[in-house]
Amino acid sequence: MKTQQETNDQTSATCPACGLLCDDLILNQTSPLAVKNACPKGIEFFERSFSANINVSPSIDGKPSDLASAVKKATEILQQSKSALFAGLGTEVQGMRAVIRLAKKTNATLDHLHSESSIRNTLALQNGGWLTTTLAEVKNRADVILAIGTDITSSHPRFFEKLVWNTESLFDKPTPEVIYIGAPAEKTKAGTAPDGKAPTTITADPNHLPEIVNTLSALLCKKKIHAQTAGSVALSELVSVVEKLKNAKYAVIVWSASSFKFSHAELTIQSIVQLINQLNETTRAAGLPLNSGDGDYSVNNASAWLSGYPTRSRFKNGRADYDSFHFSTKKQHNIADALLWISTFNPHEPPISHCPTIVIGHPDTKFERTPDVFIPVGIPGVDHTGLMFRMDSSITLPLKALQETQLPSLGEVIKQLETALSNTQAAKVKTA
Repeated sequence: MKTQQETNDQTSATCPACGLLCDDLILNQTSPLAVKNACPKGIEFFERSFSANINVSPSIDGKPSDLASAVKKATEILQQSKSALFAGLGTEVQGMRAVIRLAKKTNATLDHLHSESSIRNTLALQNGGWLTTTLAEVKNRADVILAIGTDITSSHPRFFEKLVWNTESLFDKPTPEVIYIGAPAEKTKAGTAPDGKAPTTITADPNHLPEIVNTLSALLCKKKIHAQTAGSVALSELVSVVEKLKNAKYAVIVWSASSFKFSHAELTIQSIVQLINQLNETTRAAGLPLNSGDGDYSVNNASAWLSGYPTRSRFKNGRADYDSFHFSTKKQHNIADALLWISTFNPHEPPISHCPTIVIGHPDTKFERTPDVFIPVGIPGVDHTGLMFRMDSSITLPLKALQETQLPSLGEVIKQLETALSNTQAAKVKTA
């Protein structure tokens, strides 16, 4: 794919490949496909999406079927289920609204495929709240950016291009100072300013981040530390970081929960939140948690609107219950009697399950074990419209339909499932 080619037949688009939701992309609508303003991650998403097999048909036990028959079989599975697990949940806002309606009808448990990382943020937020910022505030105000345990651009490639090294700002702010702690040095080149100023890079074992973050807090509180290092990092380096944070007019601390591989990572996020709170006693600072993808923020926000809880919730008689531990896919997978796996942005394969499995997802999904029912659906932002929350959860952005397809959307399939379930229940009542 060429990234700069322009044609006479172009359309603007929002890219759902990461949480930045860049809405300045320009796609040509003639072959070969070309995208302007896209990062490698966005290019990969659109290339895969436009080349997906839109002619794939639904299947039952691996054998080609039609949509009506596949919906009927899926309805039978859900009708017989007493403890269904709806997992994956790779979708956007409208798709999640439909999923929740179905979950209410079937008393299902809901969990997103990236919840193992996002739940760490949720636990820290639930414990005592937090002060986070928006992408607009980063763009217009941030003068110091501290990235803890992440290089940022591996997951959000255009972060520095759009928010840090931008020349358009509401205020006359200086070129931001960029500091990395615990990020691979070879991946920090994006933190180099346009004038050539290199970022401050502090090499550290990611497993030592809990100790390092707590040391930063201790130094900020002017506590005496009788050691020369913290987590193999020289104390003098951390003192320098604290001074830069204290002297900043608007510091932003960025972290990615998915990059914290150590146990009880939510406690380290809580320590980051406390560090931000301490900074705000004398200056201004805010946090910016990076999302993991596949619509995780859209799914959690939609779930919170409609049920009062993020995912890892369970419905019973139309009311939601929440348990961040017991309602995880890992815990529920062994006790559920039906699995509905949803992944529409990417062809993520469902976990191998002992129970009947329904997959509603990307048309190119491959399976190690053939599901009982597979219903391919369109890809949001390519095959049909949608809405997504940006990673700062401050706004939603619309996704466009960029090509015609015969594949239904996730919402359309779920609507058919709802109708079939209602008809089955009505028939039972009538018979009784």
